[in-house]
Amino acid sequence: MSRQRPLSAPSLGALAAGFGLSLLGSSVGAQTADGAPQKVDAPLPEVTVKGTVDRTPPAKTSYQATTTTIGKGKQELRDIPQSVTVVTQKLMQDRNLTDIKDVLHTTAGVTFQAGETGEEDIRLRGFSLSQSGDIYIDGLRDPSLYERDTFTNDRIEVLRGSASMLFGKGSTGGVVNQVSKQPYLMTQHEVETTVGTGKMVRLTGDFNIQTSDTSALRINTMVHEADNRGATVSKRGIAPTYRWGIGTADEFTASLYHLQYDNNPTYNHPWILVNGRIVPTLEADHFYGLASDHNKGNVTYGTLSHLHKFSHGGELKTTLRQGYYQRDLLATVVGFGTTNGATTTVDNVSDATIINRNSSKGRMAATRGTLLQSDYSQTFKFGSMTDTLITGADLSWDKASRANNFSNPAARPPTTVGTPDNGASVPDLRGAIPYSHFTARNLGLYVQNTLAFTPAFKLIAGLRNDQFSASYHTAAGASFSRDDNLWSQRLGFLFQPNEAASFHTSYGTSFNVSGDTYQFTPGAPNTKDANTPPEQSRNFEIGAKFNLLDQRLSFNPSIFYAEKYNERNTDPDSASAQQLLSGKRHTAGLDLDIAGRLTKNWEAYFSYTWMPEAKIDKSNVPAITCNANTGVCSANNAQQQGDRPGLTPKHSASLWSTYQLNPQWRFGAGLNHRGSQNPEGNRTAKAADFTTADLMVEYTIDWRMSLRLNINNVTDELYADGLYRGFYIPGAARSAQLSLKATF
Repeated sequence: MSRQRPLSAPSLGALAAGFGLSLLGSSVGAQTADGAPQKVDAPLPEVTVKGTVDRTPPAKTSYQATTTTIGKGKQELRDIPQSVTVVTQKLMQDRNLTDIKDVLHTTAGVTFQAGETGEEDIRLRGFSLSQSGDIYIDGLRDPSLYERDTFTNDRIEVLRGSASMLFGKGSTGGVVNQVSKQPYLMTQHEVETTVGTGKMVRLTGDFNIQTSDTSALRINTMVHEADNRGATVSKRGIAPTYRWGIGTADEFTASLYHLQYDNNPTYNHPWILVNGRIVPTLEADHFYGLASDHNKGNVTYGTLSHLHKFSHGGELKTTLRQGYYQRDLLATVVGFGTTNGATTTVDNVSDATIINRNSSKGRMAATRGTLLQSDYSQTFKFGSMTDTLITGADLSWDKASRANNFSNPAARPPTTVGTPDNGASVPDLRGAIPYSHFTARNLGLYVQNTLAFTPAFKLIAGLRNDQFSASYHTAAGASFSRDDNLWSQRLGFLFQPNEAASFHTSYGTSFNVSGDTYQFTPGAPNTKDANTPPEQSRNFEIGAKFNLLDQRLSFNPSIFYAEKYNERNTDPDSASAQQLLSGKRHTAGLDLDIAGRLTKNWEAYFSYTWMPEAKIDKSNVPAITCNANTGVCSANNAQQQGDRPGLTPKHSASLWSTYQLNPQWRFGAGLNHRGSQNPEGNRTAKAADFTTADLMVEYTIDWRMSLRLNINNVTDELYADGLYRGFYIPGAARSAQLSLKATF
């Protein structure tokens, strides 16, 4: 529970002096004969009263967000002509969301593909949201795959719909922007210790120190350990940030971020199909891999930022970031074996059922990324009209070394359903790393105008050009490169009749380049992926943003139509040098976000996406595939023309609500729901819909200290969360965490 800090001693003195002068005026010391104060009609001297105000960032104290930096520069959310979902620091803390995947699970319209190399590919509105392409930190692309933690996040913003005008390549379904905690002018510290099931221990520290009237230092730290039946998690992180010149014409920020982790990946669980329905059977918190499996990584990046405020009202912000990212993933593929000569079915699964550790999946990666971005904004007046200009340039340079299929050939012993974590391990026989090398450069230039004809009517128009260049050198010795010149557009219209309502309509485009560091890094001799021109997408949206109940509650509905109109297709001519851009798919539906206070004591967050219409409009994926050597033909399970795309459920929602019963007790409860869906690449299998429930109770000891108990997945629902064409990643099992938070 956030509280106003007491006034400092000098401030109390100033208040006392001002209060005394107000009562006595200029007659201090003047008395009548009987000793009463004598009235004197004289003007009072001017008194300046100074106090220490609560400068705590709003994201720490509310579920509601009214401003954002996702649209280039700080803007009111009501001025963004697209749907934006914001998960604030308070909501993350109340729900105990410790990594970005936890956060996205509470954001409607997001699904997860379980990748065949042990990582998840995020989908938004049914379109791929590659972790290395559409994830941003403070508006700058986060260029690598790693286990992102929330200990430095002030909030996480999800912008829905095409956004290449703002960000460049990617962003077909939208983008995710992680907003970092910034130093503020107040000395306040927060330490939280959490213990939970699965031997979970987590310690975070958030230390904010005001160093002068215009500067502050903030240090965030994190230690996280868990061992849930062999699925271990070990993370360490630190992120100091120093900010100076706050409130002056020149403000500077310097920050460093370091994270290292060593986890055992729960890569896959085998499913059993019953009449086309995926039936999860293994316990979600059982780890069937090897003790030698691992997902190790470390991330280090530094950021320098300068904001200059011109006397005529313009602002120029320039940010430079340099980062280094390393990753080593080795995961075991598990599957049901034959037990006593019988194939495993739903009816005969028992503790004695054989689990084969069939093979391993591995990935090695090292990435260096440099990003330089400069944005200028200014508002001009032309009579009764105003014109807000936002323009800028960004330059990115990535250099990556990757071994995308670096598996361990060592023989792996089997286990049984009843002995998930039996301690077995195998030696690492991978040998020399077969790195492929990738270099990408991108220069983006953009301009956007918001023309306000009247305070109620605004027109938004934006244009961006990207010069993208990439080169590859594969481990097999092949070398090639690709250059693309790309344009993105954005057009929007706002009608804002009053401070409580904003209506919008918008159109935006996006593109997905083939030369991407993650998804389309090819292996020799196949260069078709990288030689294919970019895919193109567009998004249409009509919506509104309302601030209700004296601005305490945000209510944001929108309807959308998103279309990828030249999707990559496999060329039937195997001798062709590139893929075809002949595919097409679309989704259409409704987004709804609610966040804020319904009453003084009742706070709520609701995110809902309904996609009744989703279809692969054009595709040359055949219903039958034939082996050219043997002539044997078989059914092709991949999605075909006319199908609903995989990982695109009709309904998905997240609800969370808390109630402050009295000054000491606060209670919370929530639901997460996702409708039934097919894996991408398997149209004959469907995962059932699921709903999980979470609970929270918090006891405030005093303004300095509180206790919070979270119970997640209360009913211990067993469900398929991340999906792949032949296996799934289970959703988190029931867990409980007890947290002690101290503020001082």
